[in-house]
Amino acid sequence: MIRGFWTLCFLLLAFEVYASEVKLSVSGICHDEHSAWYQRTKNFTAFGDMETCLSSGRPYSGYAAQGGYQNLKKTAEVEAQSQEYDRALYGGWDDLDADCQNTRHELLAELSTAEVIWDDRGCSVQRGRWIDPYTSKIFTDPSDLDVDHLVPLAYAHARGASAWASEKRTTFANDPRNLFAVEASVNRSKGSRGPSSWLPPNEAFKCQYIVRFIRIMIIYDLQFLPSEDAEVQKIRASKC
Repeated sequence: MIRGFWTLCFLLLAFEVYASEVKLSVSGICHDEHSAWYQRTKNFTAFGDMETCLSSGRPYSGYAAQGGYQNLKKTAEVEAQSQEYDRALYGGWDDLDADCQNTRHELLAELSTAEVIWDDRGCSVQRGRWIDPYTSKIFTDPSDLDVDHLVPLAYAHARGASAWASEKRTTFANDPRNLFAVEASVNRSKGSRGPSSWLPPNEAFKCQYIVRFIRIMIIYDLQFLPSEDAEVQKIRASKC
């Protein structure tokens, strides 16, 4: 009986320690045990308290930094603000004019420095000539290219886009101002990072990359995390 009692105490203590852990999700949201997403957040960086976590991320919807927790009405907007990043939230490549050419292929056609060759239906680009701004390499086969989101979708999600309606997310994901045709392997090395931790290898393009990145952030009212803002401005000053 005594042994069972102490085992139970140990388990309760372990649960209490776990429950008090603050989780910084991969989408940059800090969740404590009061968050509706706390138990569902499986991939995270652990922090001892919300204050420390908020130096690297932002609070979940419903958390009030001054005075505890807000009793917020459960609206669709509130739910969206605490929603974890999922690529599906931003839809696929759109075909707004219903001509069978989606955003990827229309962008490839626009950026090609030579006349493109289309498939038999005229829907997808099969050949062209592209200069990758990230590497300055030249490509003729579109399968070697990714259409990259300059401001990555996951990056934007953690900096304000999680609160957007689905229509705005789809618009952002298909905005040509935020898109480049680049070498696939380089794009994948970039992942969801921003200019404070990744810059294109082409030195001549770094200034334009940073300036355009900041411009997209401003256009869409996205906010750098507190730990990033000064670093981005420092890098901009050194590259421009």
